[in-house]
Amino acid sequence: MSAMNPTPTQTIHSIITQIEETIRGKRAQIELALCTFLAGGHLLIDDLPGVGKTTLAKTMAAVLGLHYGRIQFTSDLLPSDILGTTYFDSAQSAFRFKQGPIFCQFLLADEINRASPRTQSALLEAMEEHQVSIDGAAHPLDEHFFVVATKNPFEEVGTFELPLSQLDRFMLSFSLGYPDAQAERSILRRSAFALPSGLLDTTAQVALRQACSAVRINDELLDFIQEILHFSRESGAFSSGLSTRAALALTGTTRAYALIRGRDFATPQDVITLLPFVCAHRLRPKNSSLSAHEIILAAVHPDS
Repeated sequence: MSAMNPTPTQTIHSIITQIEETIRGKRAQIELALCTFLAGGHLLIDDLPGVGKTTLAKTMAAVLGLHYGRIQFTSDLLPSDILGTTYFDSAQSAFRFKQGPIFCQFLLADEINRASPRTQSALLEAMEEHQVSIDGAAHPLDEHFFVVATKNPFEEVGTFELPLSQLDRFMLSFSLGYPDAQAERSILRRSAFALPSGLLDTTAQVALRQACSAVRINDELLDFIQEILHFSRESGAFSSGLSTRAALALTGTTRAYALIRGRDFATPQDVITLLPFVCAHRLRPKNSSLSAHEIILAAVHPDS
């Protein structure tokens, strides 16, 4: 394969390397974010302010070559501030639709839990169906529409709990955490921050997602995933079990993770690696100090 035609694995390596130039010491989180994009899902980053959530989003959008949009969620934000509105154009004697900031390819929904549940719900149709409906008319979004939402800890003043219907539409959730000492030193030494140039065009974006979809998941691995689903629903360990949407999130990101690892097939370890980030925002243990994925993996084991 020539340098002019890199393999998907080579392209992914270049993407991660370029993002790491800005986001230091967070390769695992960068891979998880890229998994979410490749699988066609949306990402929730739940962490304290100031640890680099917004910087990760802006850098990732720039490297992937996606049109970036940002909405700062506040308590007075209205659904129309996100989606857009219909107005009467007196010059043309006709109603016109003015697009809201959601009409982009890569949307940063910053501090999403500072808005009311009514405003948060404005994203539901967009995240699921890649369209918004205003006054009975459907307006399509870009086929690569990708939401990265940041969420502040619920204990902070002025935040609202995200409803389960909203949480379930996020494919993965993770925290960035503080950088280690070496990474933080390199950040402190940096005199300026500049966004990297885009690596992908539309054709390359489509090719990567197609390569992700082509990763094989055999029947034994599907059996393992369904054992996880069954346990989460029937064990009584959780308030509610994993949905079918969650199962699709697990299979999709498992494929993406295998592709990042340079394979065209997925393994049980790929599922185990992704499971914590699929479960974190979906499952609430009833009576256990263990995390959701620890409870599941203590009861369900892959055959290989």
